[in-house]
Amino acid sequence: MNTLRIRRAAIAVAAAAVLPLSLAACSSDDGKDTKADSTPTAAEEKSTPPADDAMTDKPFGPACASVPADGAGSFDGMAKDPVATAASNNPELSTLVTAVKKAGLVDTLNNAENITVFAPTNAAFAKIPKADLDKVLADKATLTKILTYHVVGEKLAPKQLEKGTYPTLEKSTLTTAGSGESYTVNDTSKVVCGNVPTANATVHIVDTVLMPK
Repeated sequence: MNTLRIRRAAIAVAAAAVLPLSLAACSSDDGKDTKADSTPTAAEEKSTPPADDAMTDKPFGPACASVPADGAGSFDGMAKDPVATAASNNPELSTLVTAVKKAGLVDTLNNAENITVFAPTNAAFAKIPKADLDKVLADKATLTKILTYHVVGEKLAPKQLEKGTYPTLEKSTLTTAGSGESYTVNDTSKVVCGNVPTANATVHIVDTVLMPK
């Protein structure tokens, strides 16, 4: 009888000792599973780049749709050439290219390093009355003054356009403002296709010709 009681007591003690260990093991396993489920993998973290970085790497704006998909005038093609040459391959910038050639600025722009060019479209030049435009195109000094006002001596990323004042090659300053994919220069000229890369410059295509202050 005493032997039976002793065996029962031993079994109860053993069960009491084993139960906490089993509960601890279950708790530990659950904790590991929860942690694994809630922690993103390295691949997941890398797969979603910050929105700002994704945007600033690429051209943006409504007029970018008119840029050729391939060839020398495409974004990839323009990135291989210095800025004056790159612009000459873009059909939307043909008036600007004519003006640059008349002013004798092709080599100046192509040989410059790390510049920004605010490039007026053909439509921007068309806003100027034809008689006035013809007069400017025939006056090399005035034309040079206007064209060099469109050039800043550093590459300006979209973030830098949010609120800035920058000296130009013409020696006066221009101002930029905006956010996201909407920017203006001197409050009136809109960037219609920004952040276009060339071999030596960043080009922001604008819808209005800038005039020196």
